[in-house]
Amino acid sequence: MAGKKIIYGEDSRQAILAGVNKLANTVKVTLGPKGRNVVLEKKFGGPTVTKDGVTVAKEIELEDKLENLGAQMVREVASKTSDVAGDGTTTATVLAQAIYRDGVKSVAAGSNPMAIKRGIDKAVAKVVDGIHEMARPVEGKAVAQVAAISANSDDSIGGIIAEAMEKVGKDGVITVEEGKSMTTELDVVEGMQFDRGYLSPYFVTDPDAMQCVLENALILIHEKKISSMKDLLPVLEATARQGRPLLIIAEDVEGEALATLVVNKLRGTLQVAAVKARGFGDRRKAILEDIAVLTGGKAIME
Repeated sequence: MAGKKIIYGEDSRQAILAGVNKLANTVKVTLGPKGRNVVLEKKFGGPTVTKDGVTVAKEIELEDKLENLGAQMVREVASKTSDVAGDGTTTATVLAQAIYRDGVKSVAAGSNPMAIKRGIDKAVAKVVDGIHEMARPVEGKAVAQVAAISANSDDSIGGIIAEAMEKVGKDGVITVEEGKSMTTELDVVEGMQFDRGYLSPYFVTDPDAMQCVLENALILIHEKKISSMKDLLPVLEATARQGRPLLIIAEDVEGEALATLVVNKLRGTLQVAAVKARGFGDRRKAILEDIAVLTGGKAIME
């Protein structure tokens, strides 16, 4: 079993500070809209060129174990900032370096570390309040400017993001996916989309495109499996009376229930389709509740 190296006092603080400085000094060259790029060597594949602070921080591993502890502390600051805010990782790294450096000086001068920590907490609360007072919402052309800065000063990307935000609003969802062409495209999806298909090809309404399109449909949202015909019968009768299509979203539709739906579809008695709900457990329940809210209905939960 390998032995542990134990270091106390000023020696340990200075070693950790050295690690903090090595990581922070590397990361802070990327700060701001005019920050420099950093080239990262990879064990496999070509090098990576980036000016994203957290990406640089995650790639730094120091040989000295104690110095590496300091680097890990600052790396954690950058990672948590990225998780919470999605940006500002380099600023957080620079602040962490300054706080630790001045904290070491104060401890060396005889200050109590816990008193310093309490003072930092009080100062943080005041600073956060001040920032909230100075903050103003990003609107209009400013959205494109902020987005361009986050995209390494790429105005075209900034413009696309600004257009997306204008179309979906502040409560909308924007996702980024890797495309198959050389151009960057914006695709606005009205309503809701989830990756599930019909449970039987007999539900298809357009054989050429193999699509099932239901207009002004009634929607049954159920958390559990549907396998019994008698469970579905009241729903089918009510749907037939209204003369509207029916979409069923459930954990699964199988056996007698699925066969009944297929027969009704083939006979032309009912326009119907059944789809499996996405996810598992609480996640699936949340998705079904989202669908219910979007469609103005109520999910049937057990």
